[in-house]
Amino acid sequence: MTETALDRARAGDEPAFRELTEPHRSELRLHCYRILGSLDDAEDLVQETMAAAWKGIAGFEGRASMRTWLYRIATNRCLNAKRDAARRAPVASPAPYRVPEANGRNEVTWLQPYPDTLLQRIADGAPGPEARYVGREAVELAFITGLQMLPPRQAAALVLRDVLGFPSAEVADMIGTGETALKGVLQRARASLDKHRAGEAPPPPGSDIDRDLSRRFAAAFCAGDIDGVVELLTDDAWLSMPPTPETYRGLEAIVEFLHAGAAWRGGHVVRLVPTRANGQPAFGYYLAENNRTPAHSAGLVVLTLSGDRIRAVERFLSPGPLHHYRLEETLDAAH
Repeated sequence: MTETALDRARAGDEPAFRELTEPHRSELRLHCYRILGSLDDAEDLVQETMAAAWKGIAGFEGRASMRTWLYRIATNRCLNAKRDAARRAPVASPAPYRVPEANGRNEVTWLQPYPDTLLQRIADGAPGPEARYVGREAVELAFITGLQMLPPRQAAALVLRDVLGFPSAEVADMIGTGETALKGVLQRARASLDKHRAGEAPPPPGSDIDRDLSRRFAAAFCAGDIDGVVELLTDDAWLSMPPTPETYRGLEAIVEFLHAGAAWRGGHVVRLVPTRANGQPAFGYYLAENNRTPAHSAGLVVLTLSGDRIRAVERFLSPGPLHHYRLEETLDAAH
């Protein structure tokens, strides 16, 4: 940040303001996503953050860095959004076929995946030296889901301190508390998050196990080979379709759900196009009437891997803009 650019921005120069703030846009979007669990909401909140920063730049005294100042604004905008009674989870359309009764319920129905292409655009995402959760671990779906289960201020404190590594004094100031109180907030948040996250560590992205599980799942799923899909799952695996609240936990429940879907699908063709989200294997999900007709997007499937098996299959009906995943809305018959 140059003093000249800041002086120009304070004087109302929009290009100078963008020069100061645009380098932080991608990491602010990820920050808002972690707290809100929704890519759509994160996009909106970053816009609000930039609008508020532009409005307040004349009073910015530079006591903290531009990055810290923007994070303070973004965090408070996110906390306000979480408290807003008007904020509602997306309404799920009923399934086009009779689904079996679920044996679990998803409390985080607003969750959306986060495209790996957007993770790659973060220029300076290196956390501070005291961060507890780093790299892939801090973007996995299980981690993001766990954050949504926390009270908003606990989630914000944990992300700022344990993911981004901001100093305790700055975090306390950002969320409006004292450093002593912050310690208690973080202790409770860490304990709750650790209870939510379980399972073996996933294989490294792009490893032989990662690629093999993805390939075998896609082949079995597209072929309607339910036994082949189940063979890849852990005994405690689950299947869900956010924003619907129903969750199918355990192999028996998943098999029943897959059979119901296969019966409805009939002669329709399923196509899965590989991509990645939240550092995990993912697929664009497409349906076609037959092999000679175009296939239309019907969501995004994300796999959570555990050791050499799949622990969760989540099909997101509203994953956000497909171009972020380098996917098309429609595939021609020759795809």
